[in-house]
Amino acid sequence: MWDVFIAPFTEFQFMRAALVSVCFLALSAAPVGVFLVLRRMSLMGDALSHAVLPGAAAGYMVAGLSVPAMSLGGFIAGVLMAILAGLVSRFTTLKEDASFAAFYLSSLALGVLMVSRSGNNVDLLNLLFGSILGIDAASLALIAGVASVTVIALAVMYRPLVMESIDPLFLRSVGGKGSWWHLLLMLLVVLNLVAGFQALGTLMSVGLMMLPAISARLWSQRLGVILSISALVALVCGYLGLLLSFYVEIPSGPAIILLCGMVYLVSVFLGTEGGLIAQWMRGRHKKA
Repeated sequence: MWDVFIAPFTEFQFMRAALVSVCFLALSAAPVGVFLVLRRMSLMGDALSHAVLPGAAAGYMVAGLSVPAMSLGGFIAGVLMAILAGLVSRFTTLKEDASFAAFYLSSLALGVLMVSRSGNNVDLLNLLFGSILGIDAASLALIAGVASVTVIALAVMYRPLVMESIDPLFLRSVGGKGSWWHLLLMLLVVLNLVAGFQALGTLMSVGLMMLPAISARLWSQRLGVILSISALVALVCGYLGLLLSFYVEIPSGPAIILLCGMVYLVSVFLGTEGGLIAQWMRGRHKKA
């Protein structure tokens, strides 16, 4: 058991670094995803993850594979898209999700073109799918910093975020400034996606944010429990995904997200709050 589950992390430094980065991302990105699920904004996380790409590509064109430059570019691009999508939905008849869809598709195409013009296929694949087993000290420091900021911010914002997610009209009636909490949540989403793309790429980073959160929602209705389950699912899938990629020699990022997807499928069938079997059993009980 030791040789299978522990030895790869004690023998290889790159496996330890990958595991630490997964732990940080699980503790920060998954809880942020829970609030997106509560607000029915799951697809907006995916849209923002694509919006990070052109900014990261711009940083790559200016400074090469520089973590600060690519992270700053990705953060600016993500925030800019969130603001533009909000403005379009406010001053036109389009809903916010439609604006996000239009912007993220355009952003993805623009980012791919930028990297293709200035780099090669390897650079493009690294940006799109990440390379968590090759994560360096600078990227690890960025992920740790973002995770620390996120955990502290969620602790401070917890009550107004819950109120704004469940009853925004009440929060507005008591002068709670719900739009500011919404904006701060979007900033946390962008921050975590920027940190995640260093390890999982722009296409995979949103998976660790949303899939554990969606799965956790099928197991409980209590927010504290949902937050805990989402972080635990992300941690376990990250750990097992690294082991799977090590032994089977498959890309680590897709392996982690695939395991998260498998947990989601299990939750759809077996989840105690909204799962198919639980719904079927309740239906039979009502008929009886």
